[in-house]
Amino acid sequence: MQDQDSKLIKMKEDVKNSLRTDFSLVDDVTSSYEYKKASPLLFLNTLKPAHRALVIFFPPSVLFLIEFAAVVVRRNYLSMLDRKFVPIVSWEMVTSKPKALIVGGKSVFKETVLQASETRFYSPISSTFERVVSSCTCSMNSHYNKTPLTAAPFARAFKSPDSNFRFSPSLFLARRFESIKAGKQLDSFGSSVNNQFLDFPGGRVAFTPNMRFISESSEERIPCYRVLDDDGQPFPDSSFVKVSEGVAIKMYNDMVTLQTMDTIFYEAQRQGRISFYLTTSGEEAINIASAAAIKNDDFVVPQYREPGVLLWRGFSMQEFANQCFGNKADYGKGRQMPIHYGSNKHNYFTVSSTIATQLPHAVGAAYALKMDQKDACAVTYFGDGGTSEGDFHAALNFSAVTEAPVIFICRNNGWAISTPISDQFRSDGAVVKGRAYGVRSIRVDGNDALAIYSAVHAAREMAIGEGRPILIEALTYRVGHHTTSDDSTKYRPVDEIEWWRTTQDPVTRFRKWIESNGWWNGDIESELRSSVRKQILHALQEAEKAEKPPISDLFTDVYDVSPSNLREQEHSLRETIKKHPQDYPSNVPI
Repeated sequence: MQDQDSKLIKMKEDVKNSLRTDFSLVDDVTSSYEYKKASPLLFLNTLKPAHRALVIFFPPSVLFLIEFAAVVVRRNYLSMLDRKFVPIVSWEMVTSKPKALIVGGKSVFKETVLQASETRFYSPISSTFERVVSSCTCSMNSHYNKTPLTAAPFARAFKSPDSNFRFSPSLFLARRFESIKAGKQLDSFGSSVNNQFLDFPGGRVAFTPNMRFISESSEERIPCYRVLDDDGQPFPDSSFVKVSEGVAIKMYNDMVTLQTMDTIFYEAQRQGRISFYLTTSGEEAINIASAAAIKNDDFVVPQYREPGVLLWRGFSMQEFANQCFGNKADYGKGRQMPIHYGSNKHNYFTVSSTIATQLPHAVGAAYALKMDQKDACAVTYFGDGGTSEGDFHAALNFSAVTEAPVIFICRNNGWAISTPISDQFRSDGAVVKGRAYGVRSIRVDGNDALAIYSAVHAAREMAIGEGRPILIEALTYRVGHHTTSDDSTKYRPVDEIEWWRTTQDPVTRFRKWIESNGWWNGDIESELRSSVRKQILHALQEAEKAEKPPISDLFTDVYDVSPSNLREQEHSLRETIKKHPQDYPSNVPI
C-alpha cells in the first residue's frame, strides 16, 4: 500500500509539472484506488460539494468510460452531462508513464474525444464511481497523432416494435474551449481557408472564403412520423412501440370517455348550467396516447386542452364535474374558470389560461427532477400559437442549456383561435425551431395514437436517459370551436371541418386497429358508450346540486395571516351582499 501511495504522490507531481496549470485540488485527493496492469486505473475523488472533481489515471492507448455524480460546469471547463457515463481520453498522447486528468473543480481542460466499439448507458446508482466499462478501443497509434475531431450524435433507431430503442453510438465528443482565438488547425477538418479555424465556445468554427447565407427554409418539409393509415392499418415496415391488448383497450376506452364528456359538458354550457367550456375534439389521440407513454411520476404542465392526461391517470368524472361547477368539492375551491383542472395527487399542474407561460415552469420542474436524481421527466403541452410567445423561445433555450429532461408537445392544429398558421410563422411549423436551440425534435401525426405513443415513449427514454429536452410537433386539427365563446365557422370553411371530422378522426382510426387485432367489436362499443354516458350525466347532476364554497375561501390560501387590506375587502363584500342579496347566488354560503 505504501508503494502505491508513493506512486500516487509521484503522479500528482507529474500532473502539476506536465500540464502546468492550477491543480491545487489534486492535493485533496485521498490515496484509495485500485490498479490493474491490463485495465485503466480509475480513481475516485469526492471533494466538498462546491469543488467536486474526479481524477482519472490511465496508461497510453487506453480508452474507458466512467460514471460520475457531479461535475462543476463553468465556462472554460470541460462541460459534460452529470450522472451519466462519460468518455475520457487524453488530447495528447502521453508517455508510458501513467498521467492524470482533472475534470471539474478549478481545473481547465482542453478537449476530450472517445471512440467506443460498444456503449451502454445506465441510470446513476450512487454518488460513487463503481465500475470501468469494458469493450472500448482506442484509435490512437502513435505518440504525436491526434484523434480526428468528429462525433456521431446519440441515435435511437426505430428498428422494430421490440427493439426497445437501444443506443448504439460509436463515437462521442465532449469539448469546452479555454479561450476565443483563431489559429491553424492541426487536424483534417474539412475544407477551409488554409486550414484556419476559430476556437469558439461550443465548437471549432472553420473559416471559408465564400459568402453564403443560410437559407430561410429547406427545399423539402420535415416528414411526419405515422404508423396507421386512414383505415387503421400499420404501414408496411412501420416501426413503433409494441402496445399490449390491455393498454390498447384502456387507450380506446379513455378516448371514447373523453369524447363523450366533451359532448355532454359542452351541451351543459349551452344550457347555461356551467359558464364556460372547451373540447378536445379531434385531439383525443394526443391526450390519451401521450399520457399512456409516460409515467405517473412524471410532471405534467398542461395548457388547457389536455384533460385526457388527467383522465388516464385516474381523475374521475365526478372530479371533472366538480371543477366545472366550482362546488365545494372542487380542489380549486371555485376560484378557477371551468376546465382549469389541477391535481397534486396526479402530478398535474393547475391549468393557466395565459398562453405559453407554463413552458418555462415545465423546464424548471424538469431541472428540479434532474437535480434530485429522479427517474422522471416533465411533459408540457401548448398550441401552435404558443410558439409566437417569448416564453416558448426562452423555455427551449433554458432547457437546452440546463439539459433538462423535459418533453415539449406542440399541438399544431392549424389555428390559434382564428389565426391560421400561415399568419403565425413562416418556418416549417414548430419542429424546426427546436434545432435552432439545440433541442432534438420530431414531427408526428397527431391523429395517429400509435405514432404519438411511440414518439412520446422514445422521447421519455431520451429525456431521462440522456438528460436532454425533446420537442414533438403533433400535426392535428381542432374539429370543435376554440371554446364555447367561439364560432369557428366564421373563419374556417365548414367542409374543411367536416373532412377532418369524418376522414381523420383519431378515435375511429384507433378503433379500426384494435378491431383488426380481434380486441374489440360492435357489442362492446355499444355497451361502453352507454355506460360512459350514464356515468357522466350522473356526475354532472351530483356536481350541480352540491354546495358552493364559502365566501371566505376567496381570501385564503395566499397569506398565512390575512393582511388588513384583504380583511377590509372581505368585510366590504359581505356588507354588499347583505344589502343586495338579489344580485348574488343564494347557494353561496356567506
